[in-house]
Amino acid sequence: MLRELINERGWLLADGATGTNFFAMGLEAGGAPELWNIDDPEKVKALHRGFIDAGSDIVLTNTFGGNRYRLMLHDAQDRVHELNSEAARIARSVAQETDRLVVIAGSMGPTGEIFEPVGTLCHEDGVAAFAEQAQALMDGGADVLWIETISSAEELRAAVEGASTVDLPIVTTMSFDTAGRTMMGITPQGFGELTTSLAEQPEAIGANCGVGAAELVATVLGISEVRPDAIVVAKGNCGVPEFVDGEIQYSGTPELMADYACLAYDAGARIIGGCCGTTNAHLVAMRNALETHEPGDRPLIQTIVARLGEVSNLAKGDVIATMGRSTRRRRRPSKQDRF
Repeated sequence: MLRELINERGWLLADGATGTNFFAMGLEAGGAPELWNIDDPEKVKALHRGFIDAGSDIVLTNTFGGNRYRLMLHDAQDRVHELNSEAARIARSVAQETDRLVVIAGSMGPTGEIFEPVGTLCHEDGVAAFAEQAQALMDGGADVLWIETISSAEELRAAVEGASTVDLPIVTTMSFDTAGRTMMGITPQGFGELTTSLAEQPEAIGANCGVGAAELVATVLGISEVRPDAIVVAKGNCGVPEFVDGEIQYSGTPELMADYACLAYDAGARIIGGCCGTTNAHLVAMRNALETHEPGDRPLIQTIVARLGEVSNLAKGDVIATMGRSTRRRRRPSKQDRF
């Protein structure tokens, strides 16, 4: 489905942030957005409806933390099927209100655990958790399974294996937020190479979240360099997070995100959206920019920096400067929901 739609137009607009938009709707810090699929579905519908009205072709379900390990933090580990299937049904019902095709992508975020051999979660248990979530999302009507914000090769393999137990196409993205690498040290080029060895080949691969629009575009350059054959996803944060009056705000304006969308396209991305901080206003600007964009050459790093802001030393080609940092002891992934 994704490939056919992209062939028709050349690109698709994905949606924006779940967490930061839900915080604006009243979600408390540390709360589980997934519980709203049952407790407050009208707010979930409002989020999806806003994205679709802004021009999104792809809407992610409210299930980023919907696997049993994340739900365990809220004593909801036995509600995986209920919460995930209902999330997909909610998104489907909103998509059916419009007269154009909207793809429902079942969001599958990380477990929050560290996999063996560094951590304690074994491959088989990870596969089972992702398979359980995948089944629920398919039962609810998802078109695609969207594995996102992954940091390690071990979790990526488990997630893809688990997702492939149901008959839906798979999209997978990693988050590059530590000196141009994932938290577990994988580079964009390394991710591109890793995807070629997966047992089930994803329909699309790419990057989401991270440290801002500039780094995300640089990441797309790295992935597309290694995988020029792949449909590449760019779903970057809306600028850089800043504390303002005790709250986190993102620096990206609609104009900056419009520029990011065009640069991401020229860098090789064909599915382009926003992550943390991205609102409907940003998506409208991105859609308008993509519809009028004249494709250009692959952007230089200097161009990305000049138009969107600074990038990591790794993105600039300074591998030595990042080697020491990548080999330090890894911290345990945060179990807080994404912004």
